[in-house]
Amino acid sequence: MRKYRLMSPGPTPVPEKVLLKMADTIIHHRTPQFQAVLKSVNEKLKKVFLTKNPVVMFASSGTGAMEASVINILSKGDKVLVIRGGKFGERFGDIAKAYGVEFVPYDVVNGEEAEAAKVASLLAANPGIKAVYATLCETSTGVVNDIAKIGAVVAKTNAVLVVDAISGLTADEFKPDDWGVDMVISGSQKGLMLPPGLAFLSVSPKAEKMVSESTLPKYYFSLKAALKAIQKDDTPWTPAVSLIQGLNVVLDMILEEGLDKILVRHGKLAHATREAVKALGLEIFPKKPSNALTAVKVPEGIDGKAIVKKLRDEQNLTIAGGQSELEGKIFRIAHLGYMDEYDTIMSIAALEIVLKQLGYKFPQGKGVSKAVELLG
Repeated sequence: MRKYRLMSPGPTPVPEKVLLKMADTIIHHRTPQFQAVLKSVNEKLKKVFLTKNPVVMFASSGTGAMEASVINILSKGDKVLVIRGGKFGERFGDIAKAYGVEFVPYDVVNGEEAEAAKVASLLAANPGIKAVYATLCETSTGVVNDIAKIGAVVAKTNAVLVVDAISGLTADEFKPDDWGVDMVISGSQKGLMLPPGLAFLSVSPKAEKMVSESTLPKYYFSLKAALKAIQKDDTPWTPAVSLIQGLNVVLDMILEEGLDKILVRHGKLAHATREAVKALGLEIFPKKPSNALTAVKVPEGIDGKAIVKKLRDEQNLTIAGGQSELEGKIFRIAHLGYMDEYDTIMSIAALEIVLKQLGYKFPQGKGVSKAVELLG
C-alpha cells in the first residue's frame, strides 16, 4: 500500500477538517442560515485578499473569473494590453479575441519576468488601452512578476489593472489596494486549499464604473448581478454550497495562522526545495521564482515526461510537467497551500529515487540532506 501525495501547483491538498465540513449536511442556499455563511465568507475574503473592494464568487474554475474580468468592463473594439509570459498569461489574450476585443501583446520570454518599463512604453504607444492584464505567478513557468512596479505604471493612465493571482494568492507578497490593482482573480484549488470549483474576482470603484459602460454579452458571469446580490449577502445564481462552507473554514485557518506567517512558510519551503534540487545538480528554470512552486529544468539525456509519470504511477506522488513548448523540458513541484516541511522532504526523496531509476548521475541523498538542513 502506498499513500497518495499531491504536490502539484493545483489542485493542492485539502485539510481534513475542511473535507469534513464539506461532507456536512447540505443547507439550502436561499435561507438565513446560508446567508450567514456568505456574510462571514464575504468579509473574510476581503481580509485575505488585502482589499476593501467586494470579492464576488462564481461556481467555476479560475478561468471563469478571467472571462468575467474581460466581458464585464470592455466593449467590442476596445483595446487592452496583455502580458503573455506563459500559458496562463496567454489565456487573457485568447478570451479577449473570442469577444472581439483587440489586444496588444507583451510577449515575455518563458522563465523571465515582465518589465514595468516595457509596460510603460506599450501604454505610451497605445493611449487608448482600457485595461492591462497581468499575472502574479505564472504557474506554467514558475515566475513571479513585480505587480507593484507594473501597478505604479498603470496608475498613471486611465486603464485598469487586472491581475491573475490564482496560484500566487497567499504564496507571494501581494498588496492589491496598495499596488493599484483594480481586479484580482483567484481560484479555490491553490493557496485557498479547496477542491476546484470556486472562482473569485474583486472589483475596485474604477473597475465598477467600467462595468456600467460595458456592452459585451454576459449573463451568468454578470458582475452587475453579482455585485447587487453581494450587498444582500446573496448570490444571483445557485452557489456551490458545500465548497463555500469549506471556504468558510479555510479562511478561518488562513487568518488564524496569519498572512505574514503564511508567506514566510511558503518562502521557507520554496527555498528548501530549490536548494535541494540544486544540490542534485539540477537547474531552476525561472530567473525570479514564485514561492508557490519550483520549476526545474530536466537534465540533458533524461526523459522529462518519464519523471512525472514514474512519480505518479510508481511513487504515488503527483507533480506537474511542462506545458506547451515546455512539455518534457521542465517539471514543477509545488509548496503551496496545505503543505509542510515533511511534504517537501518527501517530494525530494521521491524525486531522487526516480532520477536514479532513469539513469541520472548525482550524489544520492544530497537533495534530502539539504532540505532537512534548511527545514530543521
